[in-house]
Amino acid sequence: MTAPDRLAAMLQAEPQRLRRRSISLGVPVSDADDAAQNAALRAWRSVDALRSSDSGSVCSWLDTIVRTTAIDMHRARKDDLGEVLCDRLESGQDVAREVELQEQLTAAFQAIAALPPPLREPLLLFVIDGRSTGDIAEELGLSAATVRQRIARARRALRG
Repeated sequence: MTAPDRLAAMLQAEPQRLRRRSISLGVPVSDADDAAQNAALRAWRSVDALRSSDSGSVCSWLDTIVRTTAIDMHRARKDDLGEVLCDRLESGQDVAREVELQEQLTAAFQAIAALPPPLREPLLLFVIDGRSTGDIAEELGLSAATVRQRIARARRALRG
């Protein structure tokens, strides 16, 4: 069986496979259909590049595509964070209050960006990504205590 045939068979046998895998990788349920469709498109575009068409290789390759798609969607959401927060400020009721809130938001983003990377990275992983200190420690090659200390220092620096 060729790689395109194997891919078609996998997707026909389990039509929700890519959606379920996307959700398991942290894609919000509301975005899971989009993630699955994007992953399927990426798979079809590159299926001819597969060297092996055995089911294990195709399955592993497809999982990598879904994981990459989930990561790309997560990054896109993080890039839109500032726009989303600024959109929430638009009320048309109290322009002076909106300006003040936007200035505070801009100052907060600037303060976070000004943190040294050893403090900024654990803070963002903890606050924005919602990761545990243990996960962050493992990813950064630090102890959990060091991660907690750096998050506390970053928060102190932002308050100060």
